[in-house]
Amino acid sequence: MPKARASVKRKNGGFVKLKIVVKMLQKSLIPRKKWVPEDVKEGHFAVMAVEDDDLKRFVLPLSFLTRPSFLRLLEQAAEEYGFHHHGALTLPCSPTELEGILAEQWAPQGGSAWDCYQTVVKTC
Repeated sequence: MPKARASVKRKNGGFVKLKIVVKMLQKSLIPRKKWVPEDVKEGHFAVMAVEDDDLKRFVLPLSFLTRPSFLRLLEQAAEEYGFHHHGALTLPCSPTELEGILAEQWAPQGGSAWDCYQTVVKTC
């Protein structure tokens, strides 16, 4: 009987090792979800406005990607940083300038939209 128990323990130990190896392979082969900050809600994106040492982070609705004034800033960013820039989307303008552009975009929507705008500005 003692031999049978030792045989069962070896088999179970083999299964445990196999499970560990399978989990390791799954973790390495299955693409991981990219981490997204909690303040970037669905339908929004984060952008950095940088000029000299002045840096501010903004979380904006995706609708801004179709606005002409914002598209001009993206073109400037492509010229300055290139299309293969790694990291956060960075705009080569002062945070104050971007705040002005955002205020102009939200102005036609009324006062409550301005309150919404205030919530998307994050200081780094």
